Amino acid sequence: MKTISSVVEQYIKKKPFLQSALAQGIINLTSLSRIVRPEIEEELGKDIRNGAIVMSLKRLSDDLEFRATHKIIKVLKNIGEITVRSSLTDYTFLASDSILGEQAKLLEEINANQDVFYTSSRGVNEINIVISNSLDSIVEELFRGEKCTQKAENLSSITVKLPAENVSVPGIYYFIFQRLAWEGIVLYEVISTTNEFTILVNDEQVDIAFKTIKDLKML
Repeated sequence: MKTISSVVEQYIKKKPFLQSALAQGIINLTSLSRIVRPEIEEELGKDIRNGAIVMSLKRLSDDLEFRATHKIIKVLKNIGEITVRSSLTDYTFLASDSILGEQAKLLEEINANQDVFYTSSRGVNEINIVISNSLDSIVEELFRGEKCTQKAENLSSITVKLPAENVSVPGIYYFIFQRLAWEGIVLYEVISTTNEFTILVNDEQVDIAFKTIKDLKML
């Protein structure tokens, strides 16, 4: 049997940003109850008082804060080194039978230039290369026979070292990316390993992106 509490919870779970804001206690529950009331009434097939919805939201917000936010914040407080690199170019190529051979040649060039930034990821249909713009001419020469679908310049990377327990706590990446989204940060790329992740942003947004991530340690 459906109850007001269960219907309210399902409604909130379908809206991740609202769920997180509710857990942080930054939403006026009375105002929110008026907004969600029509959908709750339609789902239950009867009139519902705002007070009943407010009570359900209050219980839910307390529960969400304990279940999700507490564990996530514990991990974020232990964020390690944050490294920023600038003057990067992001290339996207269609996957082909020859492109791995060109990447091998590029790696030889990188080995001779140890200070450059380089990362690459391969999807089903495309390959991404992020590299210091000092090697742009080399990339374009080596990959001249490949189909480049996108090239973005004037980018910066932010690499974040996470504590080992990040792999056992759900919601870590969502929480971080949510904060970046709230600040209007556009993510060109996200590259991750087990205990690190790197985001690629426009040079103009790197300062606010860095501050947003750094501030997570102060939660």
